[in-house]
Amino acid sequence: MKIVCLEDINRNDLNNKYLNRGEMAYEEIDVIVDQILSEVKCRGDAALLDYALKFDGAMLKDIAISVEEIEEALLAVEPEFISILKEAKDNIWDYHEKQKQNSWFSNQGENIILGQKVTPLERIGIYVPGGKAAYPSTVLMNAIPALVAGVDSIAMVSPPDKEGKINPYVLAAARICGITEIYKVGGAQAIGALAFGTVTIASVDKIVGPGNTYVARAKKKVYGSVDIDMIAGPSEICILADDESEPVYIAADLLSQAEHDEEAGVILVTTSQVLAEEVVKEVKRQSALLNRKEIIYKSLENHGYIFVVPNLETGFHVVNSIAPEHLELMVASPFDALPKVRNAGAIFLGAYSPEPLGDYFAGPNHTLPTGGTAKFSSPLGVDDFIKKSSIIYYNRKALEKVRDQVIYFAEKEGLTAHANAVRVREKG
Repeated sequence: MKIVCLEDINRNDLNNKYLNRGEMAYEEIDVIVDQILSEVKCRGDAALLDYALKFDGAMLKDIAISVEEIEEALLAVEPEFISILKEAKDNIWDYHEKQKQNSWFSNQGENIILGQKVTPLERIGIYVPGGKAAYPSTVLMNAIPALVAGVDSIAMVSPPDKEGKINPYVLAAARICGITEIYKVGGAQAIGALAFGTVTIASVDKIVGPGNTYVARAKKKVYGSVDIDMIAGPSEICILADDESEPVYIAADLLSQAEHDEEAGVILVTTSQVLAEEVVKEVKRQSALLNRKEIIYKSLENHGYIFVVPNLETGFHVVNSIAPEHLELMVASPFDALPKVRNAGAIFLGAYSPEPLGDYFAGPNHTLPTGGTAKFSSPLGVDDFIKKSSIIYYNRKALEKVRDQVIYFAEKEGLTAHANAVRVREKG
């Protein structure tokens, strides 16, 4: 990790000099994604089977998971993990239950009623990554807020292995969430199937869930035909620490994100040069003991920074400029410091709230805005699975009272048909 002393810096300098969050070139990837989406739109299931063989090495007869396969997966998963999944589900459900919104109506008097109707989306698709790693947590974090919102139908897609199977831990999480419509489809082709529909897979209203660059580009391209959650970038962690913080904890938490991806952002902001140097030593010591050390080394080399600042005020300025996906406040009185945070996806308070607690178990969603989008975006939640309709009711008397104002307004905009729609309702 590189140690950089910052007196003060504006957000543009921070991004351009260190974070390197500029738009990447996707031309070559987009050509491939466009071809895949076109093939899926034209050939449907046949294209999905061909791509399963080409990209996953799986010769499939059917892309749909059977009930028997789900039950077989449950038997392969340790009872201890099933118990942990259920406990995590309860925590996540309880947290998201508090986000629910209800329809409301307001009697404005004089025969006017206004309101808002809250309606769950009818059908969503969840993408769960496969390949080298399995993410049952992705199932929980994407399915549960949709279920709390009242979504009627959920389809899950995930790439198969070479034997044509989906990871049993992923299937166990789906079973615990009550999801039985599951397909052995991954990559951009899965996004195309959910967006456009095939004979086997009915199209959805919204696609959620993380994926690689091909999946992200495909989601961006189908947006408009369907809604999407977000275009997620590499994972990020930023820790703000004072000179009393524990370097062992800080190093461990930084490494927990570095192991995600070679492009993961790993940043410490601290008021202490001594702490910065101790953290560097701890990062070296701990990383040598970890399984994914090659990924970790590349992440730290490419995107690992320790910013030493003169005081916490400057530290908060840097943090808010970064707008990290995950922010840990390892400072004295973290609750008192919380109001100073304006931009962060999830905020972890104190030395005993490590980021993995939020990834798996605590309850808040781990699908978070990345790449600085926490300046204007929020974590995935129940709101992502509902839509709102405005309700307007005027009776004749109420309309007559405001007719002249509406007509005048419409005519000022040059929209005479708007004015006429009110005028024809004049009392005869």
